[in-house]
Amino acid sequence: MAGNEGSMESKYEKLQHILRDMGKVVVAFSGGVDSAFLLKAALDTLGTGNVLAITADSETYPAREKAEAVALAQSLGAPHEVIPTSELNIPGYAENPTNRCYFCKNSLFDHLIPIAEAKGYPFVVFGAIADDLGEHRPGLQAAHERGVRAPLLEAGIRKSEIRHMSRGFGLATWDKPSFACLSSRIPYGEEITARKLSMIDQAEDFIMQLGFRQVRVRQHGNLARIEVSASDLAELLPVAETVHAKLREIGYDYVTLDLLGYRSGSLNEVLPSSEQALGV
Repeated sequence: MAGNEGSMESKYEKLQHILRDMGKVVVAFSGGVDSAFLLKAALDTLGTGNVLAITADSETYPAREKAEAVALAQSLGAPHEVIPTSELNIPGYAENPTNRCYFCKNSLFDHLIPIAEAKGYPFVVFGAIADDLGEHRPGLQAAHERGVRAPLLEAGIRKSEIRHMSRGFGLATWDKPSFACLSSRIPYGEEITARKLSMIDQAEDFIMQLGFRQVRVRQHGNLARIEVSASDLAELLPVAETVHAKLREIGYDYVTLDLLGYRSGSLNEVLPSSEQALGV
């Protein structure tokens, strides 16, 4: 390999070295692009007997994502468990502070670490990547405090490289749209409730069924602000009345389309610059 491919090859070799040093790992597995690649790399490097994938099933995790995670783990031949969790029961989480993800990840690790210890896995790993540094990622702080490792980040692997290598490995997630928990659709400081999460899930699922792959429905009180890929904005207009009617049925009073289109973490845009750049 040469150029960028050579760089990816050396990074993947570093990833394998990191995993071999760990020996046995529990993988926090959401079924997304990054955790799927991490699970595949762990299985190929350590073997199925040394890897356990665990998926946390909660109010913030859409049913369609869980189904995809279960199917993917099965296709990879990975030992896999789905465990029930509830972010809304975490003290401080429902108030939706700017470090909400810290509470979420800390609770996730509260579940995964005891399972790993009981089953003889010395390490818990999750899918943080090099791109996450310099962004608002409070979950990284929780991982650091709990001794949870991020092999992809440690190897310096970026999202574009993960997609490239995933395609080479035949992973169906290579071009899967980025996903974040449903709570990320609610502005900081606005209470997170089971009803709001259900409304968001129903609205996004409906728009996806119309053929849109990258979708966010940001909920501002009784207003839904729809984000789709900028290249798909024109495609949404012909079905605008259908979408409006469905979202009204779900419970929204107002339905709007964000003219800038989808961008990751758009609700972070109103945070002070010091918090937008926070890498933990």
